[in-house]
Amino acid sequence: MSLLELTIGELLDRKVKEHPDHEAVVYPERDIRWTYQEFDQKVNEAAKGLMALGVEKGEHVAIWADNKPEWVTTQFASGKIGAVLVTVNTSYRAQELEYLLQQSDTTTLILTETFKGTSYLDILNEILPELKNSEKGNIQSSKLPKLKNVILLSDEDCPGCYNWQDLIQLGERVTDRELEKRQRQLHYRDVINMQYTSGTTGFPKGVMLSHYNIVNNGKQVAECIELSKESRLCIPVPFFHCFGCVMGTLATVSQGATMVVIEQFEPEAVLKALDQEKCTAVHGVPTMFIAELNHPDFEKYNLSSLRTGIMAGSNCPMEVMKDVMNKMGVSDITIAYGQTESSPVITQTRTNDSIERKVSTVGQAHPNVEVKIVHPGTDDEVPPNTPGELCTRGYLVMEGYYKNEEATQAAIDSEGWLHTGDIGVMDEEGYVEITGRIKDMVIRGGENIYPREIEEFLYTHSDIVDVQVIGVPDPKYGEELMAWIITKEGKELTADEVREFCDGKISRYKIPRYIEFTDEYPMTASGKIQKFKLREQAKELIMQNNK
Repeated sequence: MSLLELTIGELLDRKVKEHPDHEAVVYPERDIRWTYQEFDQKVNEAAKGLMALGVEKGEHVAIWADNKPEWVTTQFASGKIGAVLVTVNTSYRAQELEYLLQQSDTTTLILTETFKGTSYLDILNEILPELKNSEKGNIQSSKLPKLKNVILLSDEDCPGCYNWQDLIQLGERVTDRELEKRQRQLHYRDVINMQYTSGTTGFPKGVMLSHYNIVNNGKQVAECIELSKESRLCIPVPFFHCFGCVMGTLATVSQGATMVVIEQFEPEAVLKALDQEKCTAVHGVPTMFIAELNHPDFEKYNLSSLRTGIMAGSNCPMEVMKDVMNKMGVSDITIAYGQTESSPVITQTRTNDSIERKVSTVGQAHPNVEVKIVHPGTDDEVPPNTPGELCTRGYLVMEGYYKNEEATQAAIDSEGWLHTGDIGVMDEEGYVEITGRIKDMVIRGGENIYPREIEEFLYTHSDIVDVQVIGVPDPKYGEELMAWIITKEGKELTADEVREFCDGKISRYKIPRYIEFTDEYPMTASGKIQKFKLREQAKELIMQNNK
């Protein structure tokens, strides 16, 4: 399968030429329907607006918002002018935002006013008190010396800020010819997207991705789920993450299909969109699918148009997978695995893989992608069916971490292999199973235990809806296991009942010593469960109980 040598702008331009009147972007909650030509017009207006602000090729433009129409417009507009789009996690607060804006050398920030009851504008004013007395386009801040422009997604006039309409009006000063000239200066190997790793450990690092990285990954993802021009993909996952802006928006545009966007995940909003828009595909992390399947009005919605999609972001429980295929009717759903540093997808199941493959593996390597499993800390490959660290090489490997050569060299070796930090097992046919993070592996009395294996077993209990297994310090064994369990609505379990369920079915040393029940897990905004926070809570609980 050949790789595309296209920039993001060229990809969109090609689809506009092929079918200008085909629906490109739908926002069911806003009653927005843009054809490819209309979408391209919006993109060009925003691109010219950014050029009028003085945004140069290679400059960093950050966007801090949920899945608004302006987000996807900005993604393609920045792609057309060669500005690097820095995606900001919607759950960030003052300290994290300040760190990102400083570390990324952002010159222009686009933000929404509020998100889930939090005022983003108040947070910005907290770290940028100069904003209120600044001239638009000429912010002077000692803390953020590179930041010059703030664009607020609002109709209101706000001190120091442009609003979106201002941006579009400014763009009228720039001609189509000037935009075309800028586009011709771009190269498909240029960095165009920067995403900060979710920071489940340490300071987030800015992952630099090129047009080549993400245009091709989006295309290969789309081909794996057999998207076509007639497909309608529902995207309820956040755009600031690769799942939304590569596997979602870019995958859709690569095939000239239609994206049906949910601004903020809400299970009924997804079910409604799937029904009303006759979506053929849907993306989500397991917790999203669990919420949709367990919605009290689930039966009310007609999901018969659904065929395919992707479940990714964290381990996919076997029982959930079966329900998605059988109850939601997403018979051709696939599992994708990867990380931001790999643009993101490394391996994926195919639509015609057996249900056994779909629930027990993350599929095979994409075309044009190499995968190997090595002894952790070495370059020595392990035999098939042996756990080790998964490494990948090919077009998908990031350009590096921004201003962090040391971390880049630690992640990518001299042969170009990206070391993922994930423990994988690959069989003779190249199917991969991910058994956890190297950091998540629990060593109890010299025995290596992979939490995923115990989680999969506990998922088979009819009253358990979700489970996370972690290691906690233990003076005798070094580490002991703890299971955090969410039970199905209306069901109650005791720790002893869970242990009884395990007894005789899994090795005694794999039965969690500690069992806690909870209503929810600490999550990143992209739907990843923060196991390090569960470990912190666990240590506190154990200390309290030992007093």
